[in-house]
Amino acid sequence: MSLLSAEWTALLYLAAAVCFILALKGLSSPKTARRGNLIGAAGATVAVITVFLSAKLDNIPYILLAIAVGSAIAAPISRRVQMTQMPQLVALFNGVGGGAAALVAMLELGHSDGPWVLVAVVFTMLVGAVSFAGSAITVAKLQELITTRPVVFSGMKWVMSLAAVAAVVIGGVVVATGSTGWALLLLVIGLAVGLLLVLPVGGADVPIVISLLNAFTGLAVAASGVVLDNVLLVVAGTLVGASGTILTRAMASAMGRGVSGIMFGAFRGGSTAGSTVQSNRPVRSSNAEDVAVMLAYAQRVVIVPGYGLAVAQGQHTIAELATTLEARGVDVAFAIHPVAGRMPGHMNVLLAEANVPYESLKEMAEVNPEFKNTDVVLVVGANDVVNPAAKTSPGSPIYGMPILEVEDARQIVFLKRSMRPGFAGIENELLFDPKTTLLFGDAKDSLTKVLGAVNAL
Repeated sequence: MSLLSAEWTALLYLAAAVCFILALKGLSSPKTARRGNLIGAAGATVAVITVFLSAKLDNIPYILLAIAVGSAIAAPISRRVQMTQMPQLVALFNGVGGGAAALVAMLELGHSDGPWVLVAVVFTMLVGAVSFAGSAITVAKLQELITTRPVVFSGMKWVMSLAAVAAVVIGGVVVATGSTGWALLLLVIGLAVGLLLVLPVGGADVPIVISLLNAFTGLAVAASGVVLDNVLLVVAGTLVGASGTILTRAMASAMGRGVSGIMFGAFRGGSTAGSTVQSNRPVRSSNAEDVAVMLAYAQRVVIVPGYGLAVAQGQHTIAELATTLEARGVDVAFAIHPVAGRMPGHMNVLLAEANVPYESLKEMAEVNPEFKNTDVVLVVGANDVVNPAAKTSPGSPIYGMPILEVEDARQIVFLKRSMRPGFAGIENELLFDPKTTLLFGDAKDSLTKVLGAVNAL
């Protein structure tokens, strides 16, 4: 017997849906992102409680046990995950959501009536399986459990096409017969399609695929709402699918490439690929004291943060360096590229953690015209987002990607651990420019030395 009437159930679901919409709105700005997360969590809590109070549930002890086990696993992992591993965590969440939707649809197969509901079952199973398998590969690539380079083999595109056709045909058989055996085969093919879809993607393209798979998961959840006759799942899944699609297009635009080129570029040599090759060409290197003099006696300094800063956990040190320079009368700003790091907003969140004022963060379109009047650009752990090859090398995998035009500044300082290329796997000619100076070492250690030297002046 349910404890809530249909009217109260509908009202609570509406409240949860409004919370999800407000959460997405809050996540659109760093200033309101924390509040948006809290609102979204509140909406999810309301939705779960409403299910318990309104539905006739069997096996409640097992349901509660599953929730307890999942919470015991997820809470410590989420709290301990490092900022550099956040994209992997997001991809993992995407995959789990898609896999859960596929399993739920599979279990509902025998209880579904009507061809359109069976179509929703097939869609949920297929897209959920694709999202699960594809997300697993993105996690493995970002965690470097497998190569970050595109993985292709002869005839792969034909195998992909055959798998896609087989999925459509078998999906039709499932709709016509409701067969569990064919449904299991459809799940297996969905997993294979997910693997084949993501394996050819390499390097800097992987975060964009995470966003695309996030949209897939949202669509799978929305379709599972049709299967379960749950309006809230339809609303929540549609929101995730729409926002994931918008984000994917925005990221692809920031890379100066189309989504199809990102997904299938490896077949024509257009996918970015990670590399471990280091250059032996001579460069101009310096020490922390010389860099400190350049920064302390500049009128304007622009700092370009990248993934290397996140790896070194040097955000607090660089924030202190910026504050120290400003106390000396130096105009300091942070230039943020849309895809710096491993996901959109990665650098914004990293610097917000160090209490860098939002007003100091300059988006690419705003800061690019200012580089001509900048005395020193300090590039910390970034490479591809400042690589002029995006403008000058038509054969480059990042050609056409909008970049931070740091080459226009009077002096450029790179803080790098080594001469290893960026995640796109290509050399940066800016490193060999006469006005470029390199300071080798761990970013946090180097920043600490530079800060000490500035304070000693």
